[in-house]
This record gives sequence, C-alpha cells and structure tokens, in this order.
Amino acid sequence: MKILITGNMGYVGPGVISHLRKTFPDATLVGYDMAYFASSLTNAVVLPEHNLDVQLFGDVRCMSPEILEGVTAVVHLAAISNDPMGNKYEKITLDVNYRSSIVIAKMAKAAGVSSFIFASSCSVYGAAGDQAKIESSALNPLTAYAKSKVFTELDLEHLADDQFTITCLRFATACGMSDRLRLDLVLNDFVAAAVVSGQISILSDGSPWRPLIHVKDMARAIEWGIKRETANGGEFLSVNAGSDEWNYQVKDLAEAVVAVIPGTTVHLNTEALPDKRSYRVSFEQFRRLAPDHQPLYTLKQTVGELYEGLTSMKFSNREFRDSLLMRLKLLTSLQEREFINEDLEWQHKRKQSFNIQSSLETV
Repeated sequence: MKILITGNMGYVGPGVISHLRKTFPDATLVGYDMAYFASSLTNAVVLPEHNLDVQLFGDVRCMSPEILEGVTAVVHLAAISNDPMGNKYEKITLDVNYRSSIVIAKMAKAAGVSSFIFASSCSVYGAAGDQAKIESSALNPLTAYAKSKVFTELDLEHLADDQFTITCLRFATACGMSDRLRLDLVLNDFVAAAVVSGQISILSDGSPWRPLIHVKDMARAIEWGIKRETANGGEFLSVNAGSDEWNYQVKDLAEAVVAVIPGTTVHLNTEALPDKRSYRVSFEQFRRLAPDHQPLYTLKQTVGELYEGLTSMKFSNREFRDSLLMRLKLLTSLQEREFINEDLEWQHKRKQSFNIQSSLETV
C-alpha cells in the first residue's frame, strides 16, 4: 500500500502520519506540502516527518501527475485552513481548496488510486439554528473556506465509482496538542489564554454552538476512510466526523478550561452581536458506519493535554494572537519578508518550476 498525504506539514498532519504509520506499518507513506508551516514545531521531540518514507515539497495548484503513480489512497488535507485566511485570500482559497482538489482527484482516478479521502468541514452548515444538522441538511456556507468545501464535495461526487471510492469527512472544529500547534482555534485559544494570563475573554455572549474533535481522533477517522469499502456508505460519501458528546456552547468550553486550570476567570461580551457561525451537528451516521473508529478523547483530557503541552513549552506569550502560532500571522510574516509572493508562492520558484519535486528520505 502507498498512501499520499497532502498538506501533511500543518496542524493536523503530524498526528495523521503518526497514526497511519502505526496502523499501516508496511505502507509507503508520502507527504506533499508547500511547507509554509514546516518550522512551526511545538514541543516536538523529533521531526514529525520521520514517520514518512518520502517528503515531497510542492504546490497543490500544480502537482505533477507522476506523484500519484502507484498510490493506493490519497488523504487530501492541503487547504487554506481557516476563515481569517480565507477572507484575506479568497481567490487563492478557492484555487487551493476547491479547484486544485478536483484536479488532484481527477489525476488520482486516472492513476488508478482506489480511495480518496477529503478533509471537509462541518462549517458547510453555517448558521444552523438549534436543530442538530445531519448530512442531508441544507448547506449554508458563510465564508470562503466553507464555500470551498461545499464546492469540492459537489464536484467530487461526480468522480466516484466502483473503482474510485471518495470519502468526504465533514470534521468538527479541530483541537488538541500537535507537533505543529495552532492557537487560532477556539479551545486551543482558551487554554493558551488561561496559561498566560489566567483569563479567557470571549468575544461573543458564549451562546454559539461548536462541535469539536481532537486532531488524533481525526486521524482515526481518516484511517477508517482509507479502509472503507463501497458497501459501507457507497462509492461517494459525505459524513459528519466527530461525536455528539462534543457539541458544546462556547461558554461551556471556557468553563471546561476553568475546571482544569484553577484560578482562570471568564469574561463574556454580553453586548456582542450574535455570532452567525453557530451550529450543532449529529454524528449518528458516522457512529453507525464507523463503530470501531469513534473519537476517544474527552474534553477534559484535551484541555489537560493542551495545558501540559503549553506548560512544558514554558509558553508565556500574552500577545500570542499576534504570534506565529496564528496561521494568518505566519503567512503575513512570510510575505513581509518576501519569502512568498501575493499568490502565496515561494519567491525562489516560479509557477513553471513547481513540477520539479524534491524529496527528503527519512532515516
């Protein structure tokens, strides 16, 4: 078996490649990444890519078809990964998250790849009201990021057949410790704030709902997607990936942090305008289709893990929201220092040279 993981050098990737190495010890694991965040290591004992057989560096917007030769499964994580980045780079978000995803899927199918796993998002539901959304619920994407996921799912559906199984995992909001930690995620932000200041300031009244999932449980879902047979969900499947127990209001997440980190106080902005990005999600279908790959982490465990990880890093930056642990801040910094251009391409390369790949063999 040969598995290609795109976007492996981000927040989710390290946990995915570690899990896939344990689950498929004899598989050839290949990473493919633009490497924006390669240096964003957080308390990593070793380089996460040591679990790979090969690391390729390149842009998903112009991936060479040769990359897919002999590949059994594609795990497609690569994306402009959150709403602030999507808002600033709307056109690039659609190019990277949507258009390139479809091109890669078509190349994968032509190359004989049997399984394509797409990292989608529960944000496709947008403003969802009080009723938990199921897979057949109307989609109401509010941001460029969410729209890119919807567009990709719609086009991928036409590519699936009995030789090319496609699994779109509509992940809940990611959280938890990673070898490349992000702090621009709600729970991670709350724990970081508690560690450095003992205070959590919520920009809303705390009432919006968020479904969450630990990054390591995302890896378990991806493993299931790789193994999934067409008899279990069909040739094409979009499924909410997470747990019903992980539907929380934002204020409940803050209180969970207080329970683990005593002395933390919470400030709500009761005068804030309603946050439209509020949704609860039903994960019943995922529970039925993937009973052996259900999330294992609890909220308390995740908060404790983040607290321990940040403490062991001696994390003390009170201005962390302006730090390079925020993905948009890092991209902006790379642009300001002229490492990447306005199209988020590395300055030392040009569009016509991106088909030239380099590899880092693991030892």
